Amino acid sequence: MSGRFATLTFAREVAVPAATLWQAWSAPAARAIWAAPAPSVRVEFLEADTRVGGREVSLCKVTGKPDIRCEIGWLEVAAPHLSVNSEVILCEGVTQSAALVTAEISAAGEGSRINVTVQLASLAEDMADGYRQGFDAGLDNLAGVAARTMLLRRVIKAPRKLVWGAWMNPETLPLWWGPEGFSCRTTRIDLRAGGAWVFDMIGPDGTVYPNHHIYGAVRPEEWISYALHWGEDGPKHADAWARFTERDGETEVLLAMVFSTQAEFQQAKGFGAVELGLQTLGKLARFVGAD
Repeated sequence: MSGRFATLTFAREVAVPAATLWQAWSAPAARAIWAAPAPSVRVEFLEADTRVGGREVSLCKVTGKPDIRCEIGWLEVAAPHLSVNSEVILCEGVTQSAALVTAEISAAGEGSRINVTVQLASLAEDMADGYRQGFDAGLDNLAGVAARTMLLRRVIKAPRKLVWGAWMNPETLPLWWGPEGFSCRTTRIDLRAGGAWVFDMIGPDGTVYPNHHIYGAVRPEEWISYALHWGEDGPKHADAWARFTERDGETEVLLAMVFSTQAEFQQAKGFGAVELGLQTLGKLARFVGAD
């Protein structure tokens, strides 16, 4: 380090595909899960838009201390391998540091690897040690999140506007949601940011599975995030997001879930959550007349 300037490097290997690690690194809903470096720290996201020109603004809160504000500007977002962002840290309106953060994700054996380079300029005080501790803890958290993340993808041969409309219409969502042979019985539904869908999924054998989805961010025709609970106000078992990308008149739907624990992730895999989730996306495709 020379004066207040430093170049810091970090790396982690995770036993998941690069596409999964990329989603855990870049998706706003996932970043909100692993961002806090310690249990005593609460991170509140004010803005989250991971695309070139987008911003991410968060507050790092510790009881008895001033909030730390982090302002990120995304300069390059090349899924699933590269992101570059600026990062400015402020405390009580005073800039503490500025940095350029480059993340590279690549295949590594049967899993993947993330390399992060931070080019740091400390302004109000020397921030290098804090960055080392924060990124080390954050990447440990990231590895844990990636290891319990499930990704489902389907290309639907219909325009994004039509697919989005079928998903985000409270009258149509219950008509197709769920695997083959399942139906939905809705108690209440509000698909806006801050809203909720309380419903029962009813299996082919009549078994009732209570559900409660609580909606976070909603970016029209692009993505939504929501939390999954076992029944109304029951325990949360996953955080999820759906992203809709239009390509040549077709729509790629990515549905991702970060399970609350590794045990819940393994349990979900064990009962066929991947196959059942793909069946759900297949029903969506049929609903919009694309299959």
